[in-house]
Parts: sequence; structure tokens; C-alpha cells
Amino acid sequence: MDYNTQRKKMNLPEYGRNIQKLVDYAKTIEDREERNAMAKTIVDIMGNIHPNFKDIADFKHKLWDHLAMIADFELDVDSPYEEPPKETLKGTPEAVPYDNSPIAYKHYGKTIELLINEAIKKEEGEEKDALIEIIANHMKKNYLFWNKDTVSDDQIFDDFEKLADNEIKIDREKIQLADSKELLSKLRKKRNGRKSKTNQNC
Repeated sequence: MDYNTQRKKMNLPEYGRNIQKLVDYAKTIEDREERNAMAKTIVDIMGNIHPNFKDIADFKHKLWDHLAMIADFELDVDSPYEEPPKETLKGTPEAVPYDNSPIAYKHYGKTIELLINEAIKKEEGEEKDALIEIIANHMKKNYLFWNKDTVSDDQIFDDFEKLADNEIKIDREKIQLADSKELLSKLRKKRNGRKSKTNQNC
């Protein structure tokens, strides 16, 4: 029996064993022109295997980089792009920075805090008022989604001003929020729609 565990390790297994075999074969071709032609053919096949790459900027560049990685950087061809450093394959990915700062109101979420900080920076005027209204309406929707109960507009405005460290004072006659009943009705429809989809998939 020929087990995968006994075969040569693939650097990029998402392309499959056949691509690995083609690349290994290309490395044995002595004629440079023939080897270049083979490399281009392999890249085309790789693109067909992952057509989603076509939505990525410079997807051809990405495919040629992957070809070099599959070949363990031992395929001598005239690539249209500079070969990536070998450390690309063996290096440890950089850590993704996470913001671990506490969230004042978890039912509103961190994004609301970031949006309010942006609103603070804006100059007074119609654009700032429009942004405040959008944020406050989103806060009301989030509140109702998590608490499943009614909430007064004053409560939303009070929470907004606290999150803004009182650097924004809302004109409560100017800013209009959606009706709680209307928002709750939309949220129920969304929940029911998700349930029906779940039942259909069962």
C-alpha cells in the first residue's frame, strides 16, 4: 500500500499531490525553454484549482510565489516576478494584534466605542449630527437585540454621552431614533428567518 504518510511532504497541500508531482517533474527538465513552458502550464492549472484567487490583486504573482514554495525554491525558471525569500515558507507568521481593552457596555460592542471616538474628532455640523444619529440608532438596535426589551431614547443618549466621556452633548430634539416597536419587529423577523433556514438545512 502507498500511504500519504510515507510520501514526500507537500509544502502547500491545498494544491494536491498531482501538482506536487508536476513540479517535481519540472525540476528534472534540463531544457530551460521547456522547463519555463512547463512552469507556466503548472501555474495555469493552479489558477484553475483555486479560481477564487482571481478576485485577489496580483493573483498571478501569488500563484508564482506558491509555485516556488511547492518546488522548495529549487525550480530554476524565468518567473515574471521576483522569487519570495525562502523564509516565507519556514518563518513564523506575525502575531495578530488584538485590542484587549475592556468594553464599557458589552451589548453595544467595541465597534460602537470606536465610532463614537471618530464622532468626537469631527467638527460641529450636519455631518457630525448625521453620524451621531446613525451611531445612536445602531446602539438602540444592539440594546434591543441583547436585552429583548424596550428602551427609552434618553437611556441611549445617556449611554452615548458616557461612552464619549461627555465630549459630545446630544441635542435630543434634533437627533431622531427609530421606534422601539419597529426595531423589535425587524429583529423578530430576522430571528425567525434564521430559524427557518436552520430548519431547512436540518
